[in-house]
Amino acid sequence: MNARLLKNLALPFALLAVCVFFALREPAFLGPRNLTQLIVEFSLTGTLALGMFLILLTGQIDLSVGSGVGLIGGLAAVLVFQQGWPAPLALGTAFAAALVLWLLMGALIVGQRIPSFIITLGGLLIFKGLFWLVIQNSTIPVARGDQDNLYSLLTTYYLPPAAGLALAAAVAAGLALLTYLARSARTAHKLPVAATNRALAQWFATAAALLGAAYLFNQFRGVPLPLLILSATAVTVYFLTQHTPFGRYLYAIGGNEEAAVLSGIAVNRVLIGAYVLMGVAVALTGFMTTAYSGSSTTTVGDLMELDAIAACVIGGTALRGGRGTVWGVIFGALIMTALLNGMTLLAVAPEIKFIARGAVLTLAVWMDVRLGKK
Repeated sequence: MNARLLKNLALPFALLAVCVFFALREPAFLGPRNLTQLIVEFSLTGTLALGMFLILLTGQIDLSVGSGVGLIGGLAAVLVFQQGWPAPLALGTAFAAALVLWLLMGALIVGQRIPSFIITLGGLLIFKGLFWLVIQNSTIPVARGDQDNLYSLLTTYYLPPAAGLALAAAVAAGLALLTYLARSARTAHKLPVAATNRALAQWFATAAALLGAAYLFNQFRGVPLPLLILSATAVTVYFLTQHTPFGRYLYAIGGNEEAAVLSGIAVNRVLIGAYVLMGVAVALTGFMTTAYSGSSTTTVGDLMELDAIAACVIGGTALRGGRGTVWGVIFGALIMTALLNGMTLLAVAPEIKFIARGAVLTLAVWMDVRLGKK
């Protein structure tokens, strides 16, 4: 029990250690403005990491997502700001393009039995080249006019203070209802449930954290829209992986693909479905990243695939597949974002940032290998 508790607390402790270190070095790290920006950056990394999570669960990988983020965001930016398309139509077109590209990539992987590492590495280069062609190696500003309002507001809109607090209270109430229903169902089936005092303590802690976060965000501008997008994505992925046959198939394929085939699982369709969902995550991240950058440039999306993979592995997702949780991915993304945000705040040299990111990724993979042997 002690070992299990220590394992569950490892990620929160790691996040706390990172935050304490940067807060001691730079008090502005815990200021409302920087924390809000950190949460926006976390939302970008977290959304992409949740898509990567679905791929890694099956034992596959996708190295093309960083280039895809730039391509899809750049395509939408060109359609809106150079071609004069309405923002909803441009975003919808770019979204559809992402679905088609990742559908084709998934079909190629399963249809030709080519390792996903090779196909997605090729996709990384192809999408990067297409991205530069689409924006013609120039900078496409994401202006803040009437026609582009929907695009630019993706990362510049904040909930009004009262709405943010009301949303936090509603989420806390929803969690209380879900907890009550789950406990009632387990009790009805004579299954063990956690002690009432413990359940209440967990709910109070969660509710306090939600209301505290909303209050903190209100000290700057309010709850940022990207956090709501990430939250919706996380809830969707959690539901898919924990409460649907599709999610169980993802774990089964990653655990033992041959056994999954013998048990009647349509492995090819599940793998293609996972890549299509990756395309959804790439599109959402592409739109938000481009809007947050303020323009579509040749560097948008660079190395985001590595941050997404690192977030998953730090959170306990196995590179071999079959193991991982949504909450682990969220914590992993938050740790990665806090690390990068803190280094930026301290004006750390770019070369040191590269070294730190590489070291974190290497450490995460080493931990995955060590856990895989146990």
